[in-house]
This record gives sequence, C-alpha cells and structure tokens, in this order.
Amino acid sequence: MEKKVMIEFKNFGFQYNAQAEPTLYGIDLAIREGEKILIAGPSGCGKSTIAHCINGLIPNFYPGTVTGDLEIMGKNFKELSISALSKIVGTVLQDSDGQFIGMTVGEDIAFSLENDCVSYEELHERVRATAAIVGIEDHLDHAPTDISGGQKQRVSLAGVMVDDVPILLFDEPLANLDPATGKTAIDLIDRIQKESGATVIIIEHRLEDVLYRDVDRVILMKDGHIISDSTPDELLSSYLLIENGIREPLYITAMKYAGLSVTTAHEPHSIRTLKLSEEEKAQLRNWFETTEKEAAEDKKDILLSASHIDFRYDNGFHALKDISMDVKKGELLAIVGRNGAGKSTFSKIICGFEKQQGGTLILNGEDMKTLSIKERADHIGYVMQNPNQMISKPMIFDEVAVGLRTRGIDEATIQTRVEETLKICGLYPMRKWPVSALSYGQKKRVTIASILVLNPEIIILDEPTAGQDFRHYTDIMNFLQKINNEGITVIMVTHDMHLMQEYADRSVVFSDGQLIADDTGANILTNPDIVERASLKETSLFDLAVLAGIDRPRAFVQHFINYDREVRK
Repeated sequence: MEKKVMIEFKNFGFQYNAQAEPTLYGIDLAIREGEKILIAGPSGCGKSTIAHCINGLIPNFYPGTVTGDLEIMGKNFKELSISALSKIVGTVLQDSDGQFIGMTVGEDIAFSLENDCVSYEELHERVRATAAIVGIEDHLDHAPTDISGGQKQRVSLAGVMVDDVPILLFDEPLANLDPATGKTAIDLIDRIQKESGATVIIIEHRLEDVLYRDVDRVILMKDGHIISDSTPDELLSSYLLIENGIREPLYITAMKYAGLSVTTAHEPHSIRTLKLSEEEKAQLRNWFETTEKEAAEDKKDILLSASHIDFRYDNGFHALKDISMDVKKGELLAIVGRNGAGKSTFSKIICGFEKQQGGTLILNGEDMKTLSIKERADHIGYVMQNPNQMISKPMIFDEVAVGLRTRGIDEATIQTRVEETLKICGLYPMRKWPVSALSYGQKKRVTIASILVLNPEIIILDEPTAGQDFRHYTDIMNFLQKINNEGITVIMVTHDMHLMQEYADRSVVFSDGQLIADDTGANILTNPDIVERASLKETSLFDLAVLAGIDRPRAFVQHFINYDREVRK
C-alpha cells in the first residue's frame, strides 16, 4: 500500500520581493510518509528556499510572490501559521547556537511544551524521555554554551522531537561539526527516522558524508529547478553531480580515474555496498601500479618555528600543552582535530591575540615575543571562520581597502591593489555592491580579500571552506593554491578531510591541547589511532583499495591525491 503524501509541490514557484527574478521555478515534488530525502545543489540553487516554504518562513517571514501550489499534510501552506507548522515540521538549523532559548539544556528542550501549558509532571517526563532518545540526558542541567558542537545539535533535535512532529527538516546539519561528530550526527538522524517513522528531509552538499547512511531519494537542484529526482545509485551512476558543482564521493572519482564506468549494478551509493567484479578490481590495481610516482623531496626553509608552546585560559583550561612544530616557507599546511582541541588557540597565539605562558615563537629567525598585534599583522593575516565578525564597512570595496587605508597607502595604489585582489577572488563584478547583498560564501571571500590585499607572508584561515558548495570551495582553494605558489604560506584550520587530503602539503593533528601527528593527509587518515583520538574520519579511498585487493592501501590513498592534483592542474 502506497504511503500517504506529506509534502507536495505542484508547479510551484517563488520570487522574493527583494529580488528581480524568481528563486524557484515549476517545482513538482511529492515527499511521502517515512521517506528520507536529501536535497542537494550548489549555492543559490533554491534548496534553502524550499526549506523555508516547508517550515513556514515563507510566506510568514520572507514575503514574496507564489505561483502553483504547496500542500503540507493536505493543507495549503499559506493557510498554516508558523505556530501550526511547528507542530508538523521540526527544523534543526545549521547554526545550533541560533536556535537556543533556554538557560539550560532541559529548559531549551522544554520550551515548546511550556508554551503549550503542558503540566509540570508531563513536561519533565517528556523532556527526560526525548533527551534519552538523542543521548543528551546526562546534560540537562548544563548551559547550551558549555557543551560540544555535536551535543548542541542533539539538543536542537530534542527541542523539535519533544512535540512528536511527523516531519524533521535538517538544514546543513554537518556544517559546523568535526568529521567524527558529523558521522555520529548522520547515525543519529538515521536511527531517529527508523525508530519514529518520521519523514526526514536533509539539505546538505556534503553528499558522501550524508550517504554514510541510506537515503531513499536525492533531489538535485540547479538555478531554481529540480534537475534530478532519483535514487542515490542512479545519481552516482550519472555525471550530474560533477556537471552541477557537487562533489561526488572520492571512491567514485577513483573508479573513474581508473577507467571504470560506474553503473547502478555497482550499488555505488556507499563504499559499504560497492560491488566490483574481479576484472574491475584488477583494473584498479593496474591503474595504481602503472601511474604511481615517487613523492618529490621537500626542501623548503623554515619560516615559523614554535617551540614548547604552553597556554592556559583565565578559567584554568589548559588549551595548549608543550606544542612544538615548524611551518615551512611557501607550504600549504592544514591543522586538524576535534572541536576544542587547541587549533584556534594556537592560531591566536601566532597572531598575538593571546600570549603563551611558555615556549617561543620564531619568525624568520627572530623571536616574536616583542612584536605587537599590529607588527605581527604586517607578516601574518588571519581570516576568521564567521565573516560577519570581521566585516566593518558597508561597501565591498571599502571593506577590502580598510587595511591599506589604515596603513596610510595612497588612494591610487589602493585602487589598483583592491581591484587586482577582487579579480583574483572572483568579486570584481560586485566591487560597488553593499556587503549586505552578498551570500555567506561571498562574504567569506571578501574577508579573504581584505587580508590578501595586504600581501602577508603567512595567511591563517579558520575553516576557509565552511558553508561553501563544491564550485565555490574549488574556486577558493584554487585561489589559495595560486597565492601559495606565488610564495605566501597558507595555514588552514579545518574540519574538512577532503581539503586536508587534496590540497595540504602536510597536516598537523591536535587532540586535547597536544600535537599528536605531523604527517601527510594520506598517512593520517589511514592511521586508526590518530583518526579516533582526534575525531577525524577515515577516507573511503582506503576501503576501496582494500576492496580491490591492493596490498598497499595507504600508498593508494596518497597516489589518488597526487593523481587528482595533476588532473585539477
């Protein structure tokens, strides 16, 4: 018996009042009871607008012109208030911090029940039961600000599940999580969906990570249209992902590099289900053995040297414990590890935002202890994860120019340098725009431009690709590689294992304030002990190598990285 339709778009279109063109065109989509759907697509494709229609932000908060029809559980969405929809659709936002209301975890979960005047006894019982389902029952008295990113997401999920909603909507649930926590989040969503029978909609561009657990369908969008509504196997057997700016799973890319044609018979939606014939395994082995090259020897000079760095915050938290490492001139270095491992603290100490209590930092052979923040900024640029925390001017040109003007550079030189930098960052056509007109990803590029225009020796970027789709991710990383090739040393603090593998010359791993590994991305992500200690995520390339009977799977991973870099060049 066919399950009932929960959400149905019929020739649906939407145009925001503030925009000249529609964001959605002719959307036809039916989502049934108990389905688990992934909506993917490049930035600006309309997937967030679809989410806003489902949870009532459109038209209740974002006004605009609607064409066609949208029914949610048989009712016209325009007739449902946000309050009514909140009893049907539970939304877990990308930024969990923006969803918290209560002073404690328990209060936050109980918020909707309090609004409904649920009795004291029933409220406590339902909060405890829901917290247990998501595994946060031991933290009910904690403040939401004092728990980890993964725990925050569990609280947000509990806050919408406590009403027993039939539809759960996740807006980029992996965006702010370390790799291992993201994997746990996908596990949790899958378990909740199976146990509750809820209809689950996930909006995310990290396809391989979401497909760690099965989904029923993938809805692929581009320019406000649905261009594919198919099973994961059907989608991964096509070239639609690459053609439309979405990263395909790395094991799929490796198969294509080896000359294999990916079909639905391979069951390619997961490395766990992937089926290869003996001939195909031999073809993978042959590709590896005949194209493998020896790695070039690294002879770069040391630019920055940290020796026995130790740091405690005022509250006593021991953030860095005896950190010693070198940064080489002209290298592209990744710093990885779980949330709270010390990565950002180490970056702040390099920039002078914090002062270490022990150890030394040497830049170009000179001790940095006497350098002020301003003096360090002449050599080292820092780009924060959240662009809104960096931007201070209303116009794009002025924001990129602010550092040069502070330094007293003449306007003619400023004009030339800012325009050159905006061209490199892909922002030149927008040079006269207000910053407020930009997307989150575009704002990110503005903040990178505002640092690069100062010609630093070192640029440190905190999560440079967070919130970026594959096309913009690639644009930013190609740009960073370009300036890196011109001699600027690039340090990236990141949770992105793809970035670490594909672009970094070398990676250092932090865990509980200690440096536990300094090696290539391939070696780190094929070391189970390091992966577990630092909450990283093993690479599917290793599993593909094992499946193909390759006796040096770690070397296969490094070979793929080297080969992929050559292809991208």
